[in-house]
Amino acid sequence: MDKTRRQITKIARESGKLTVRMMKETGIGSGEFDLIHAVRHSPGISQSEVCQQLNMDKGAVARRVASLEAKGYLTRRKNPEDGRGQMLYATESAEDLKRSKTQIETVFYEWLLEGLTEEEQQTFALLLHRLYARSKQERREGFPHVIARLEETEGEV
Repeated sequence: MDKTRRQITKIARESGKLTVRMMKETGIGSGEFDLIHAVRHSPGISQSEVCQQLNMDKGAVARRVASLEAKGYLTRRKNPEDGRGQMLYATESAEDLKRSKTQIETVFYEWLLEGLTEEEQQTFALLLHRLYARSKQERREGFPHVIARLEETEGEV
């Protein structure tokens, strides 16, 4: 049984709704944020690598990249090792967008924590950090423990 009742996910979803609402004037949706995030974290990534990373169809990625390029958030450069390939890079506008999004999320989470005492905030932050580190390690390893548990319960559903 999930003791958290998926509340971490639900809080993140509320934060996401606020972010989308506040950033509406940028014309960037949550899917485009994901693509910009992938490019920011992997400068020089190819469109096919974006497809794999985000589990998206080639055509959808091509359309999104073209849109983000037209909006000034991404640039393409020829791959020096393969003249046919193109490498994607985030622009300064994409970095500004990230800073704006981070600011909105920061204000939301600061507001949320105001309902706790200073001691509760410190304890929560410590535990949350431990959970985040554990989840990140599991992802880096390819989610072996979680996948094994899912496979064990596959017949139970």
